[in-house]
Amino acid sequence: MPDAIVIGAGQNGLVAANVLADAGLSVVLFEAEETAGGAVRTQELVEPGFRNDTFSAFYPLAITSPAMRAMELERWGVRWCHGPLVLAHPTPDGRCIELSRDLDVTAASLDTYAQGDGDAWRELMRLWDRIEPGILRGLATPVPPVRAGVSLLARLGPRGLLELGRTAVLPVRRFADERFKGEGAALLLGGNALHADLTPDSALGGFFGFVLAALGQRHGFPFPAGGAGAIADALVARAETGGVTIVRGATVERIIVHGGHTVGVHVDGEDVRAGRVLAAVSVWELDRLLGRDGTPDRDPNHHKIVEPDPAVVKVDWTLDGTVPWTAEAARRAPVVHLAESVDALTDYSSDLSKGDEPRHPFVVFGQYALADETRAPAGKDTAWAYSHVPPDAEANRVADRMEEEVELRAPGFGTLIRGRHVALLPPGRVNGGTAQLHNQFIFRGTRWGRPQTDVGGLYLASFSAHPGGGVHGAGGWNAARSALRFRPLARLRRGAGVPASTA
Repeated sequence: MPDAIVIGAGQNGLVAANVLADAGLSVVLFEAEETAGGAVRTQELVEPGFRNDTFSAFYPLAITSPAMRAMELERWGVRWCHGPLVLAHPTPDGRCIELSRDLDVTAASLDTYAQGDGDAWRELMRLWDRIEPGILRGLATPVPPVRAGVSLLARLGPRGLLELGRTAVLPVRRFADERFKGEGAALLLGGNALHADLTPDSALGGFFGFVLAALGQRHGFPFPAGGAGAIADALVARAETGGVTIVRGATVERIIVHGGHTVGVHVDGEDVRAGRVLAAVSVWELDRLLGRDGTPDRDPNHHKIVEPDPAVVKVDWTLDGTVPWTAEAARRAPVVHLAESVDALTDYSSDLSKGDEPRHPFVVFGQYALADETRAPAGKDTAWAYSHVPPDAEANRVADRMEEEVELRAPGFGTLIRGRHVALLPPGRVNGGTAQLHNQFIFRGTRWGRPQTDVGGLYLASFSAHPGGGVHGAGGWNAARSALRFRPLARLRRGAGVPASTA
């Protein structure tokens, strides 16, 4: 009988298993797929010799979050790559917003949209340097993040902390209007905010966009040599070296509950007992695994008030050459944003809210072979892109429109395409719930936003828990540290008086 069971070998489940094993617990991790990693994998999706990241691809939080830093991924084989630029956003007038790890380059780029905006960005980065430790600590702390708050209070003082609180809830438009004169900065923030599902007019959007851009400014948007799967491989190697048993191809069918406490799981027709179960699954999957009869104290309709994030169309291409961007800066950036203006981002978001397929989708485009030669054969290339869509979108039609957006900015792109792979990810699959304010902090995932559930010994360890989506491992980290403070009932440890299977 293991001390703990983890369900799901995505990055959060793997981090959770590592933390528990580091503390000396025996851990069994069940993964339904034959390959661990969840959304952090690399495959030859289109043709042999071309490596595509199956879902996520670049990782500012993987090198900055306390959870991932504790995993010491570099010791387990991860080698980080960076492009000459971090991000580029070409605009119709021929200019291009450039986010660089060189502050002077970013500032000069913003000055081309309005003189003085570069200095305004420098001022924001001075603020970021003061608050980054507290913000990152907040990622690795369950709600309420008391220590993070104390850190920010010490650095900013009461008045400064209050001002930061107001800033944190501003939409992109207001955030930018209060600090910048040109549209370049607003587009930089708005594009980054829409990596989640925060529109130019959504509360939190301005600060979310700023945090992601600031991470890029200071740390870049790194990606592993060989592909995203290197992260999963490192976490798996670390876990198995530490004694974690990973069972692949094993489908957990039910979490077993007795007397208000978890006593294990039912997997592939058998019961496996443990006094702690950490579920690195979405909040909707958690409800399914529990079932109404097994959780008398849990509101069976709780998942209905957790709004999923939008569906996503994700496209992978193999190419006969590098993308011929008209904007030279876009040729040097592994990540490229495609949208004409902030108003275009609003129109796109409005279409989504009405359930319409956007005619001009906002595209996050990735080209990683420019700094990682392992991604494609010599002289060839790969590319990756995604866009939010309604749940009933026709994926290939959306992919065609995404290609049209690239072609407008890189004439001849279409002639380079060797093949493509198109995937439609249903709502909730990318971030485990919307990033909108009504689904954050105490409103996220379980009640009060903490990893504990209403079932003793059961923890939500996924992106559905605080702090949400992103490859930061915090969902698993927070759940594991909470589970380490839990002491299963003595009768569960002895296995006495507990039915082998309780529906």
